[in-house]
Amino acid sequence: MKINVSRTMSTQHPDNAFQPFFAENSIIGGDDEITEAYYSFSHLKVKEQLWDIEGKEVDNFVIKKLFAKYESFFQNMQLGKDIFLTPRVPNPEVEKSEAKLLLETLESIPRSYDIASMFYGKNVVPPIFELYLPMTTNSSSIIRIAEYYKKYVVGKSSASLFPGDIKIQEWCGEFLPEKIRVTPLLETKESMLNAPSIVSDYVKSQGVDDYYRVWLARSDPALNYGSFPTIILLKITLQRLAELEKKLSLPILPVLGVGSVPFRGNLTPKNAETIMNGYPSVQTFTLQSAFKYDYPEEQVRNAIGQMNSRKRSQPKYIDEKKGMEVFEKVSAEYYRLIRELAQKINEFSTYIPQRRKRKLHIGLFGYSREGQGIKLPRAISFCASLYSMGLPPELLGLNVVTKQDLEAINVSYENFNSDFRDAAQYLNPGNLRHFPVSVQKAVQKAAKLIDFEINEEHKSLTTRIMDDYKKMNFASMRENIIRAGQTRRFLG
Repeated sequence: MKINVSRTMSTQHPDNAFQPFFAENSIIGGDDEITEAYYSFSHLKVKEQLWDIEGKEVDNFVIKKLFAKYESFFQNMQLGKDIFLTPRVPNPEVEKSEAKLLLETLESIPRSYDIASMFYGKNVVPPIFELYLPMTTNSSSIIRIAEYYKKYVVGKSSASLFPGDIKIQEWCGEFLPEKIRVTPLLETKESMLNAPSIVSDYVKSQGVDDYYRVWLARSDPALNYGSFPTIILLKITLQRLAELEKKLSLPILPVLGVGSVPFRGNLTPKNAETIMNGYPSVQTFTLQSAFKYDYPEEQVRNAIGQMNSRKRSQPKYIDEKKGMEVFEKVSAEYYRLIRELAQKINEFSTYIPQRRKRKLHIGLFGYSREGQGIKLPRAISFCASLYSMGLPPELLGLNVVTKQDLEAINVSYENFNSDFRDAAQYLNPGNLRHFPVSVQKAVQKAAKLIDFEINEEHKSLTTRIMDDYKKMNFASMRENIIRAGQTRRFLG
């Protein structure tokens, strides 16, 4: 059986420095995101579009709007068969205030099917048949959603409202599809290392017999543990998922949530092939806003074409015991440094420009560190703040890494040197005086790991940003934050 699962997925992450041509202003929202989905499908040739439900009202008319506005395109490219729209829903176990949005989304799936049925006729397939659940920590969370859909969305079709009355499906029509896929988004060390168990439980519970996807986060784990430890964590998880794939004789197709900033994955149109080589067993790579809008369209399209045509393969071996030793050592040092920087990052992040009309999901840093008194902004604002101050967050924690550590990890991840240079070029040594002495020493030591050249244009901008910050020239500071982001080709 041929499996049609995307190699690239356009997302709505607000990490772009430049304004998209189709947006009315620098903050994307509303029907701009309808245009964005069409642009990603038609011009960039992305196969899947993530639709964020978190932090905004459910747009029950997304499918209808796409079909009405771009009829000829969708007549030729069938949604649910040739291209895919996949909602990311709130997790009721964590995001209590948005819990009902999940139920609204589930109820909207049969309505989207009805719209597609009218649009495509007899050859209809479900336009939406899969959901992503963020902050998944156990299999019950995803099984619960799949069962709720079957029992309470589709299940009510055979019920009658009073004795002798017709069934609801006779009154309102069939409720299709009969079942949906629920894909976990894993964002913590514990959930990632437990990925095989989470996947196995769901596959067994739902009788999955064709393939199963699992989304591994890159941004929030980096925020929690540091960038280098997160790479190790991902490598171990991907290795375990490959072993599970063999055990179950079922394709397990990982999604990797990468951004353009090295701290969040370093996937750009310039180095797409390199990053794919670094994660050969990943099926789907996220293309966030900076990837799509901060480079020339032709370059973006060419990179996506290359990515779509590549086949996945086996992961590169990692020594799990050695990997976890390095993970624990570096993440502990990263956390020590973050404690010293948190107040400055939080203050500075209020000057980072918004790029979307709502927040993304709340993230797990506040939960995992709550008892230890640390709060941080979301990953994009976090990165944008530190980069704007001339301190690439990738360097934090690397002061405890030895050459032997690097040699052991490089067997599995050969991209470390290039990732390091891509980040370290934006270091401003002159700005280190604005940070605690222990941070200065740690960053100076980390910077000696590998030779690199400093980007002088960016250095000049970050010097001005910190001068403006000290003098409270906030208008000038905001302008230079955007200029620095445009120089890097990502905001954060």
